[in-house]
Amino acid sequence: MTHPLVPQIIDLATPVAAELGLEVVGIVFHTNQRPPVLRVDIRNSQEDTGLNDCERMSRALEASLDAAEIIPDAYVLEVSSPGISRQLITDREFISFKGFPVIISTSQPYDGQQEWIGQLIR
Repeated sequence: MTHPLVPQIIDLATPVAAELGLEVVGIVFHTNQRPPVLRVDIRNSQEDTGLNDCERMSRALEASLDAAEIIPDAYVLEVSSPGISRQLITDREFISFKGFPVIISTSQPYDGQQEWIGQLIR
């Protein structure tokens, strides 16, 4: 279940990322930890997402979150790239990863198989 603050954080983080030439691809707020952890996944659509991208986004987003006072208590902000094992969800993500190798898994077997390896073609 998505934390109720996540939509507000997305609204704040999206333009911050855009100003830096980045894109927010996911936000999760883990409140079951002390202090809570706000994880923001970003992507640089022009080149591989690097440590510099994460650092710039972290500094800019931290300043915006502090100014907006959306999160009242102490928290840890983690900014990272989604990594190689991420799940594709939106049409834009499928388009962005066209041509990349993929592994498709199903919860139930289909034709006696639950996993296929191939290339994303559309």
